[in-house]
This record gives sequence, C-alpha cells and structure tokens, in this order.
Amino acid sequence: MTDVVDSDELLRRMQRARACARQEERIWRARSEKLRSADPEGARDAAVRTVAYEAVLTVLEEILSPGKHYEEA
Repeated sequence: MTDVVDSDELLRRMQRARACARQEERIWRARSEKLRSADPEGARDAAVRTVAYEAVLTVLEEILSPGKHYEEA
C-alpha cells in the first residue's frame, strides 16, 4: 500500500533521515577510532561505513539546503 504524503511531511521525513545519518556517521567514526589499534579490519569496516553515511549526508544536505554544501567548501 502506498501512502500519499504532502510536501511538509516529506520534508520532515528527510530531516529525520539526515539526523539519523549524522548520528550513525558519528557512531561509526568513533567505532573506527576505537578499533584502530585492536582490530584493524574492524576499523576499516567502520571507516567504510562512515564514508557511506557521509555520502548520504551530502546528498540530503544538497536536497534540503541546495547550494549550501558548495558555499561552505
């Protein structure tokens, strides 16, 4: 079943997704740093996940705040 949502609801969902991606990026970054010396392979996996969440954040930022990403760089 497909729900029809208005633009405000869609915006709220994307903002929640962005907040979730930020949180996950922080968690995986911390995990990568924690595992760096004890478990290099686990640290690499966590680093890859960090980069994936960074990519998701970049896309969501561009959707929610067009052009802002490039102005900050």
